[in-house]
Amino acid sequence: MVSSYIPVAILFVLVIGFAVVSLALSRLLAPNKPNPIKAETYESGVQPTGEAQQRFDISYYTIAMLFVLFDIEAVFLYPWAVVAGRIGIYGLIEMMLFIALLLVAYAYAWRKGALDWK
Repeated sequence: MVSSYIPVAILFVLVIGFAVVSLALSRLLAPNKPNPIKAETYESGVQPTGEAQQRFDISYYTIAMLFVLFDIEAVFLYPWAVVAGRIGIYGLIEMMLFIALLLVAYAYAWRKGALDWK
């Protein structure tokens, strides 16, 4: 029983070893030229203005959540498309109901102004 875990343990040791060797080599071989300009927060040449922690408008988060929600809808479409021929008319009706429900949610969000960028 324990012998079946030996390949996994060997792989684990190899992965950890590779990570340690890679980090050590990059530390030894990488050029180290400290510079006060490089130590600044931004290296773009533009002086930072304002505070680093600023508040975002709530519509930013609302649009982000709606994007994730409708992106998940696309994830459900792919498996359905793969098995659409096998599940027949029942699967088609279920998917049409799912898409109709999403369209109602989209229309509701649009009507409430959740998609308006202010």
